[in-house]
Amino acid sequence: MMIDATTSHEVLSFMDGSSRYNQIRITPADEELMAFHTPKGIYCYKGMPFGLKTAGTTYQRAIQRIFDDMIHKNVECYVDDLVVKSMK
Repeated sequence: MMIDATTSHEVLSFMDGSSRYNQIRITPADEELMAFHTPKGIYCYKGMPFGLKTAGTTYQRAIQRIFDDMIHKNVECYVDDLVVKSMK
């Protein structure tokens, strides 16, 4: 589907979401749920770590909201990959 949606465009820019999950902020109320203990103390994540069961879904939902008015017009997204389409 993503490939089919790009066939009528001359220029395609491909982007990959590097460290994508870490860019999504965890609400302060949920930070203590992400806490872990080390010999140097107790720490908690401020951004969503890799490995959470819902990380992929949460990231996909955020991308859909951010690019909502552009998806299927000049942007296509699949998991952490984005394609920006243009004619020239």
